[in-house]
Amino acid sequence: MNIEQISSALQDIFNEPLQDGEQRKIVFWVDKDEEFIEEIEQFVLDGVKVQTLLDNNQFYMKYLLEEEDTTSNYLIYTNIELGLENNWLADTVFYSTTFYADRLSLILNDLQIDSALRGVVKKYERFFQNKERYRKFQAVDMEAYSEESIELAIMSVLCNVKVLDFEEILKTVLIDTLDDAENKYLQQMGKFFDVAVFWRYVANMYGYERESPTLKTLFIHLAVTAFSHSVSEEYLTSIKNFIATRNKTNALVFMDHWMHHKADYVLYNQYVEMVEQEIQLPKVLQSIPIDEFKQADTFQYVDKAIIVYIANSLLEGREDFEEYIKLIKLRRAKHFYEYYASIYDALYYSVKMQEFYTEHRQGIPSGQASEIYKAYESKYYVMDTYYRKFYVAYDAESNNEILKKLKDLVEHLYTHWFIGELSTNWSQAVKTEMTEEWSLPGVMNQQDFYSSVVSSHIRQSERAFVIISDAFRYEVGVELANRLNSETLGSCTVQTMLSGVPSVTKLGMASLLPHKTLDFNESMKVLVDGKSTAGIENRRAIIENAVADSMAVYYQDMMNLNKAGRRETFKGKKLIYIYHDTIDGTGDKASIEIYTFDAVEKALNQLSDIVKMIRDDLSGTNIYITADHGFLYQREPLDESDKIEKVKIDAVELSRRYALSKENAEIDGQIKVDLTSIVQNEHQLYAYVPMGTIRNRIQGAGVNFVHGGTSLQEIMVPLLSFKNKRAGQKGVQQISKVDIKLTSTMRKITNRIFNLNFFQTEKVGEKLKPRIIIMYMVDDENQSLSNEERVIGDRTSSNPAEREFRLRFALKNISYDRSKSYYLMMKDEETGVEIERIPFEINLSIVSDFDF
Repeated sequence: MNIEQISSALQDIFNEPLQDGEQRKIVFWVDKDEEFIEEIEQFVLDGVKVQTLLDNNQFYMKYLLEEEDTTSNYLIYTNIELGLENNWLADTVFYSTTFYADRLSLILNDLQIDSALRGVVKKYERFFQNKERYRKFQAVDMEAYSEESIELAIMSVLCNVKVLDFEEILKTVLIDTLDDAENKYLQQMGKFFDVAVFWRYVANMYGYERESPTLKTLFIHLAVTAFSHSVSEEYLTSIKNFIATRNKTNALVFMDHWMHHKADYVLYNQYVEMVEQEIQLPKVLQSIPIDEFKQADTFQYVDKAIIVYIANSLLEGREDFEEYIKLIKLRRAKHFYEYYASIYDALYYSVKMQEFYTEHRQGIPSGQASEIYKAYESKYYVMDTYYRKFYVAYDAESNNEILKKLKDLVEHLYTHWFIGELSTNWSQAVKTEMTEEWSLPGVMNQQDFYSSVVSSHIRQSERAFVIISDAFRYEVGVELANRLNSETLGSCTVQTMLSGVPSVTKLGMASLLPHKTLDFNESMKVLVDGKSTAGIENRRAIIENAVADSMAVYYQDMMNLNKAGRRETFKGKKLIYIYHDTIDGTGDKASIEIYTFDAVEKALNQLSDIVKMIRDDLSGTNIYITADHGFLYQREPLDESDKIEKVKIDAVELSRRYALSKENAEIDGQIKVDLTSIVQNEHQLYAYVPMGTIRNRIQGAGVNFVHGGTSLQEIMVPLLSFKNKRAGQKGVQQISKVDIKLTSTMRKITNRIFNLNFFQTEKVGEKLKPRIIIMYMVDDENQSLSNEERVIGDRTSSNPAEREFRLRFALKNISYDRSKSYYLMMKDEETGVEIERIPFEINLSIVSDFDF
């Protein structure tokens, strides 16, 4: 610092307002090294008298200041140490200001650090010699200087951390590398700080104490200590040396915060995988009951162990289905779930299939056709959904060995048991009751769709939209109806129609058109009122002939239009038929039929989008979604016993699931259906359909995905009726998320580890969507004080007891002010919006076993 800087600093001191009791300013400028002894003779300050204190003039100086001139401001320059011993001016120095012009003193003065902390700053003087580091230190937000705050600030600057928080400092160090020799932040501390002090902070905060500390063993210590909060230490004897004996909650909170960081979690995952190998976690978990570690969220291998446990239990025939479902749902709220989501989904649907089998282990009963139809419509259809959902999940992890084993179980349950029994009983009922008259009491025939459903809207000059999705079978329709009811203001109901036989596109599409007569011609094309129905142009002509202001359009063409284009295209149209072909377009191609279930998922999204587009862009109110036919699909190659030689008749049309013929014969293994009740049947056609799910043996690939027969999956066609409603209409229920409420009544925390109870106030259902809540404790400055817990509020049970949650929290091991309020923060995960902030008192001095 030069003389001009010193002059400015001193002038600032003299210009400060007088304090209580002060009548003037006296400043002792101590220059022990006599750096400015030559300049002092010409040194001038405004309104200040300058004197030099020497060894031989102390008495004079005291007399001057205390007797001769008691009103003037004085700067007393000296190179004498102003101690109390042998100092005539000790009392004067006491009520005056001491100024040092050496670098260290100027730092203290510039930063307004009390001289009592001079030793701390002196220790790290080299740190302050760099202008950039000095500037960053100044920028650190500190309430007051102390030895700890100075050390934390220096570490923050060296680690490029903007907050005074050792947790962030430590995480930054660990993120760089766990190799001490290569860690750039440890190297910086070695040059400008004291690495031993860094390790002292680590020991004090996280209970990590080693003769030769390393970053790698520190991370292992943090991970194992965090893990020990979820597993009794009696099971962790082989790794107990890595478990802290004090401040254990700090390790848990540290790891939890890192785990949930939106970017840093990637490296966390890599590091804990290393720890798993180092501590041989698989071996450790072998002897631990699943209930002991099911809540653990530190290590990825925990999910692997739980998955293996559930899978093996299923394969070994253990029927603890409720336990398996609870385990899967529990893991959904954990950090590593997303990496195993598909495997967990496959497990879930495997469990549901096994559960269904257990409930019906006496077999799928035979009965009248209407009884079996209604049973499938109301409850049996779920097996088709479970099977489909299993394979959607399986295909995402098709190389997983566990799922390959579960696949065999699933195929046995579905193909060899469920489909086998259901189709056998249904085929027998069809053969007995429905071959002469293709109908069921209380069930609409597909060919009556237009006259019974659509025509009334046209008569009343109402607008109607009809979406026909090729091979959109009943169980998929149920899923779409549920989705529309939960995601839109509208109301969607689902019923069934009985498709025609054969259950093929040309007959199904024709049946859904406006018509008086329906029949096959000599070429086996389907005619409506004598007109061909092949292709969209012919269908459009038939629709326009029935309703002048109408049109037919492909789904994709509609999607390719922008909002204005759609409004212009459909302007003035009263009847709109929209054709969609995602499922059949995939399943009917032998080379890609394996993707049938993925196509279903895609179709569900597309159909949902169409409905919302009609509702929002076209103000459509009456929307119907149906299909020409359903489908049968199994993943595994068919056994030879699943195929029969083609029908020994003169067939005018032959497919894997049916034959059309003018011959009237009784053939073993075939159901003969007189088509007179389905079409006008001028050519006296009969449909011959293999019993059950058997396929006719014909040349060519593509045998797994089929339709055309009489199985329930093929001929039960969904009819979704969507009625759009607007916000504000009478009786319209707004879409909202369920509420999650804290039910624990106590608001005083007396233990660092504590439990809180929560309740999902409503069950998820129509217009009530699930909600995911993130919860953690904060102070009044929103600083996180605890681990983060996650509640997935998606429970559908009407029983309130099954909508309760119990969560465990751990507080950082820091000081808490019992006179202050701390808060349980509750945020919506999707939006980040704060839902609730509940005040708590934290009084850890109270010894209590109370657990709330």
